[in-house]
Amino acid sequence: MHVVLFKGKEMGEKITYETIFARSFSRYDQKKLGYGAFLGCLLIALSFCIVFKPYLGPLPVLNMRMSMDVGLNMLRIMDSFSSEKLRGGDISSSMTTIVTETSSSEIEMVEESNTTGTNETISNGTTVINNKNSSQQKEMKTVCHVEESTEFCEMNGDIRVDGKSSTVFMAVDTMVANSSWVIGPYARRGDEEAFKRITKWSIKSGVDAYEEAPQCDQRHNVPAIIFSTGGYAGNNFHDYTDIVLPLYLTSRQFDGEVKFLITDKNPWWIEKFRNILQKLSRYELVDIDKEVNVHCFTSVIVGLKRYPKELKIDPSKSPYSMKEFRQFLRSAYSLKKENAINMKDNGGKKRPRLLIVSRKSTRAFTNTNAISGMATRLGYEVVVTEVDSHVARVAEMVNSCDVMMGVHGAGLTNMVFLPENAILIQVIPIGGFEWLAKTDFGEPSKDMNLRYIGYKIKTEESSLIQQYPPDHEVLNDPYAVQKRGWYEFKSIYLQKQNVNLDVDRFRATLLRALELLHQ
Repeated sequence: MHVVLFKGKEMGEKITYETIFARSFSRYDQKKLGYGAFLGCLLIALSFCIVFKPYLGPLPVLNMRMSMDVGLNMLRIMDSFSSEKLRGGDISSSMTTIVTETSSSEIEMVEESNTTGTNETISNGTTVINNKNSSQQKEMKTVCHVEESTEFCEMNGDIRVDGKSSTVFMAVDTMVANSSWVIGPYARRGDEEAFKRITKWSIKSGVDAYEEAPQCDQRHNVPAIIFSTGGYAGNNFHDYTDIVLPLYLTSRQFDGEVKFLITDKNPWWIEKFRNILQKLSRYELVDIDKEVNVHCFTSVIVGLKRYPKELKIDPSKSPYSMKEFRQFLRSAYSLKKENAINMKDNGGKKRPRLLIVSRKSTRAFTNTNAISGMATRLGYEVVVTEVDSHVARVAEMVNSCDVMMGVHGAGLTNMVFLPENAILIQVIPIGGFEWLAKTDFGEPSKDMNLRYIGYKIKTEESSLIQQYPPDHEVLNDPYAVQKRGWYEFKSIYLQKQNVNLDVDRFRATLLRALELLHQ
């Protein structure tokens, strides 16, 4: 039992009545009255304890601890409990916690009560509800994690999934306080644009198994994961960083013995990543939005785990790493090449393969033939292709190459299929978004054991010089454009710009790549 003392400013005024009594009684009479009042109070207190002892239990204890550093300020409001009428009596509890998240924050709450048998803990934006039925000796638990880029709930017990109402119930047959949570099962928390295409799911814990929770139509003996293929699905970069990689982190622990319940299902997305889905789960996918039956499990995860940075796994916080993820992909697509060519061991017998990722619409190379010819003269075997949604074919092509180059864009995400120690060359257009290039591909490539080279083009290599006069802010002050918002920035620098590489200037970059292949 924790003991916590709270001090606060006393509201109100202390009033004594001694002077009032003194006016009506003598000092002797006051003494007799005092003895009588004391004995009377003692008898009343003793009678109260005897009568109500069976109904008394330990008082709830609330222990709160918070430590915060300066960082990103995000406001999160969590409604932890809602009142519920329970069999055997009325027990209601309500708690609202406002959490300001920073780069390092911890909020811990523990509520102990023999009346409800419920413990709740919130730590690092995590809500934990442990419901214990002493008669069954079976632990039922719901843990909802709130992290920088995702939120997900882990539920164990009698879990019932109702696709019609987009609700997951944790049913109980004992007296516990209930709680509720609303979650979008897509790993890009805080992105309002993405969540316009995400179905919100309700998590209800501590629901009466007989009166409130829907009855089971189908029971499953394996865990389930509920996730969305809405949001930015269809953009190759977001396919991997928002869904594929988080799904790997969440489901790999089950070694295929897990069922996927997909909300906002996109059939073309399922077809695109069928190899990966079948590698992670041995069971048929469930389009949960269209299910009329209530599916019941003993363990369900709603939402996906994710590391805050793009295309990254923190091995210090996860049993997996980007190296293992790439090994998983090679296995899923039966890729043969594990390591890039080593020119020093090769003795010049085999040319390194260079993949030039071409684009048809925006940020396309306008002089691909000149680039290819120069690379061939330097000793490369050149392959020029545009990546599409046929992942198996793209994966095989990328894996066969030692160097991949392309203008900043979603197509570069296919670097996940490059062999170990391969080289990624990212051509960065003008626009002042070097930070974006670094965040999306520069930093992630290092965790994939790839060598990274960034090539920032000059203004003369951009097609924008043909659309704007030399003194225009688009060419001279892209940060002024950025200040007017992402959509204007994107419409100019990402959607209207192509690249005409200065092959003489770019030659040094390809020579640098050859040097790295000799190491």
